[in-house]
Amino acid sequence: MRTIDDKIIYALNTTVPTQSFAGQVDAKETCKDLYSQLEKAYSQRENTIRGCITQVSRTVNRLRDQRTKDPDNVAINRNLREVRTKLQQMQMELNVEEIVKDRSLKVFHERCRNHYSPASKSS
Repeated sequence: MRTIDDKIIYALNTTVPTQSFAGQVDAKETCKDLYSQLEKAYSQRENTIRGCITQVSRTVNRLRDQRTKDPDNVAINRNLREVRTKLQQMQMELNVEEIVKDRSLKVFHERCRNHYSPASKSS
């Protein structure tokens, strides 16, 4: 899922020209395309994670209802703890996603700031 973030430095080094080669490649278009790819990847990953959070939240609510009806059921209590842990991990994944996004955009900005400035809708 984070392939583009993992490869951003390589992608920038191979596609964005240094000053001496600036005339040979359209750096503005290259940076614009890379930014578009990053934004698309961020959106897809965030939507996927949020979808998982929604699904697991429903499971937590269902298990809570079951526990209310049968508070002494050990299996329900254990399952509820496991699902809550899974929900917390997914919520933490959103925080990790934000860190990855910030790091990638910082690298992007360092390399493309002279060629392309995206609208400040992101961050």
